[in-house]
Amino acid sequence: MSLASSREPTGVLGAIRVFLGESGVSFREVRHGETRTSEEAARARGEDLRIGGKALLIKTDKKFRLFVLPADCRLDSAAVRRELGLKKTRFASPEELVQQTGLVPGSVPPFGRPILPFELYVDSGIGDNERIAFNAGSLTDSIIMSTDDYFRTAQPSRVFSFSKDDTA
Repeated sequence: MSLASSREPTGVLGAIRVFLGESGVSFREVRHGETRTSEEAARARGEDLRIGGKALLIKTDKKFRLFVLPADCRLDSAAVRRELGLKKTRFASPEELVQQTGLVPGSVPPFGRPILPFELYVDSGIGDNERIAFNAGSLTDSIIMSTDDYFRTAQPSRVFSFSKDDTA
């Protein structure tokens, strides 16, 4: 499904709705005020921060890949480089994020293909929760779904540990 063919006002949100619906997935949508951080989004959704799935677009050597980790954690770049045999990693700049996805920071959903055109890597900590909550292509729309359904539909390229506790 092409994002351009979606008739939803928010193309990515519409694409996610269709994708999950066609996959037979139950999910809950939450419309809320604009949220720019994981903490704000968790409060707006009425969920614990750890339930959030934080999606990060990372430039790995020469290509962009999408990494999803629990919202109460931060990326362990060394673990990513080790696991994937990479020399360099860096976060996409806000301009690169818009160019690559059409989305602003904080609105990227935790899906690669067919929603976003990237290989998807998911931190094993996501599986520690019964559900995952995430901004779904905008700063004002979230989706909450079971992690079992998330893994089944998202089909990550690899699941491994690449997060650190964010309290450090």
